[in-house]
Parts: sequence; structure tokens; C-alpha cells
Amino acid sequence: MADLIPTPDSPGLHVSKPSPTTPATASAVCHCGARATATGDTQVKALVDGYTANHGPAHAKGGK
Repeated sequence: MADLIPTPDSPGLHVSKPSPTTPATASAVCHCGARATATGDTQVKALVDGYTANHGPAHAKGGK
């Protein structure tokens, strides 16, 4: 599973929630150098929303 965790050489977003009773965790690395981690369902949702709005897919649409 370590190969799913984003790195500067392989940027992306990784979210994990092994069971309904454990908190979600996430890590994100963008090719622009931004990186973030989060723990807890609310914080992970915020990380995913921010990453998709400002990094990753946003860069493909001409953003920086």
C-alpha cells in the first residue's frame, strides 16, 4: 500500500478509512510542491475539497 501514498515524484491524493469506526486519514502532494495531511473525517473532507479546488485537477484546467 505504500506505493499509493503520494510523493513529489508521484503526486496525488490518498484517502484511507479502514472501517466505519476509525477516523479517515489522507495525504496529498501536488506537482507544484504543495503537500498536506489530515486525520479525522471532517479534516479529510476539507483536504480533499481544497486539493481538488486548488491543486491536482485545478492545475489541469490552467490554474497554478
